[in-house]
Amino acid sequence: MATATATMAATAAKLIKGGGSPQMLLSSSKLAFSFSCFPIIIHKKKKRINNIPLLISFSAARHNYHLHHSFCTTANVNADAISTSDSESQSGGGDANSDDTGTGMSKIKDAGNLLDIRVGRIIKAWRHEEADSLYVEQVDVGEAEPRIICSGLVKYIPLDHLQDRDVVVLANLKPRNMRGVKSNGMLMAASDASHENVELLHPPDGSVPGDRIWFGSPDDQTNLPDPASPNQIQKKKIWESVQPHLKTDDSSMAILGGEHFMRTSAGVVASKSLNNANIS
Repeated sequence: MATATATMAATAAKLIKGGGSPQMLLSSSKLAFSFSCFPIIIHKKKKRINNIPLLISFSAARHNYHLHHSFCTTANVNADAISTSDSESQSGGGDANSDDTGTGMSKIKDAGNLLDIRVGRIIKAWRHEEADSLYVEQVDVGEAEPRIICSGLVKYIPLDHLQDRDVVVLANLKPRNMRGVKSNGMLMAASDASHENVELLHPPDGSVPGDRIWFGSPDDQTNLPDPASPNQIQKKKIWESVQPHLKTDDSSMAILGGEHFMRTSAGVVASKSLNNANIS
């Protein structure tokens, strides 16, 4: 057995040293090696690879033996023996921008979770008396009193479609005076590129007014930061930094940066039918 092993090792060394393939086929019906490793010293193109083990594996189907490189102990392998493709795969494919892109989107996600986005329910809606394009809604967002919110949806959504409707509310914007009515929040909606079709985002079934909405996985709920104050949202332009990355995907689900779903504890927020649409 030892003599046969040494013979095959010597044959392999000559084959590789002479520029042949590092893989060779040995036919035998008498020898029976199975996944055995042994060290040899090989010289090829003036590069020395010390103690590279060779793996002999038995193919029962053809009664053949395959002799090929096996880095059983990579600690003894010279760095020159590692291919460029292996090095790139270990370093993430050699993409110099991958870490920067990941870090940038992580920051956008963190900023998104400073927004106080909540499930709301419209209790009552009516036309603004001083502005033809505006509705005024009374919205339950889980607080002691409902909020008054103005929205420019007259052109897109019939008034009777707003009554008793579950919606998504951005709740930590500074209040704004909208033609004599102080609006304290924003209803979030998806719109196509032409802005001719607009749909309110809707929370998943089982959501309750006041439920917080976040970006990420279900597990991220336990690590959410406190929402930023309205002053911080305005001063640091947090909404302005997040909004361009907020869209619906191919299934009309709301997603941030193409990877962080917008969700409640009951599931993912979505638009009724608008795919790849902007959200604001």
